[in-house]
Amino acid sequence: MSSAKKTVAITGGASGLGKAMALRYARAGWGVAIADLNDERGEATQQELNDLCGDASYHHVDVRDASAVEGWRDAILERWGHIHVVVNNAGIASHGGIAESSLEDWDFAIDINLMGVVRGCKFFSQTMKQQGYGHIVNIASMAGLIHSPEMNSYNATKAAVVALSETMLFELAPFGIGVTVVCPGFFQTNLAESTRSPDSHAQAHVSKMLATSDITADDIADQVFSAVESKQFMLLPHKSYRNTWYWKRFMPSLYNNKMGQYGVKLAGMRRQPKE
Repeated sequence: MSSAKKTVAITGGASGLGKAMALRYARAGWGVAIADLNDERGEATQQELNDLCGDASYHHVDVRDASAVEGWRDAILERWGHIHVVVNNAGIASHGGIAESSLEDWDFAIDINLMGVVRGCKFFSQTMKQQGYGHIVNIASMAGLIHSPEMNSYNATKAAVVALSETMLFELAPFGIGVTVVCPGFFQTNLAESTRSPDSHAQAHVSKMLATSDITADDIADQVFSAVESKQFMLLPHKSYRNTWYWKRFMPSLYNNKMGQYGVKLAGMRRQPKE
């Protein structure tokens, strides 16, 4: 790995987990480049980062736009000459049953949650291959491993990110590039702001679930930092969600029974009384 000052690039870096990770790397003395759509938050976060490390940048980047992602990477290279870590963090929340969710919501979720990660992986891996080193972090979700009812597009896109990450793990290792996929459960963040759902109460429900977490975005950011340093592939930050995943893998009948009960409960809540 290069002996030059280490640099990290983070999409969705102006709030939530993205900001927490940016601050964690800034405290470690890294050069930090963040990308986001919210310029007010982005510029404020850039100032916070500069106060910590004195070497931060903010760019307005829509991860749905391949040319914008590629241009951001080129701007980072122009400034620092190298990229050690990229974190594909930008994403949205989506909710809804398969019969109810609109195809437009599906397209939107896929374009950001999956293809936004794909674009980041594509352009930054090109540079890392040329460098001969680097590390790619993809922020997925426990929804990529545990597939609750009425979370169709979110589950599907996050599961795809897990599969993409595992594919890249073995593909990129010969080039000195590490891969980490992060699968958090609910934690306190502003993800609910982005929720797309046919259910008008979905945003309030997501906000309530996010508030139940016993760990914070800062806690997860610390775990991500350590996972990259140790070249850990899969990071499951929440103990309770890890246990559910273990049930699915090693006690599938118990898992299927619990998930089936949950599906029946949701169906009962959604069923309209007959006129």
